[in-house]
Amino acid sequence: MNPADPSSAERVIGEILELHAHAGPLAQDLLLPVLHAIQDRLGFIPPAAVEGLSRSFNLSRAEVHGVITFYHYFKTTPPAHCTVQICRAEACQSMGGDALLAHASQALGCALHAHTADGGFALEPVYCLGQCATAPAIMINDAVHARVTPDRFDRLLAQATRAGEAA
Repeated sequence: MNPADPSSAERVIGEILELHAHAGPLAQDLLLPVLHAIQDRLGFIPPAAVEGLSRSFNLSRAEVHGVITFYHYFKTTPPAHCTVQICRAEACQSMGGDALLAHASQALGCALHAHTADGGFALEPVYCLGQCATAPAIMINDAVHARVTPDRFDRLLAQATRAGEAA
């Protein structure tokens, strides 16, 4: 399944709505669980889904869009193949996190909340990885790395690039 394909995304969203509508009309308190399920399956919430969700929940498009954009967890664009998250919490900042972020941004060629030109990497902030004693910390996809220097970042990025080419 290609999550960026509109017909494929519509089918997935329809399946999710059916699962949650087992007891009749969808109650508005089910919007968040439905949005989470969509993001879990597709990796993002397609903007085209807002109209159908608004009808299903008897909400305005603005209300559904407002919920999606209020929560930073929800993404409205397809995810990159590799997400690099740099801890922005105080402990990591005090141990070189700002310099590491500047290096990562330059190495990737994109700013925070952005994708690389080829869409392969996304650079995102995270506000604590629980690695305060071994700061600065980053997470590449689901793997946490601590005591990350610019040199170590470059090595981790090269590994992630090779892993992406093998996939």
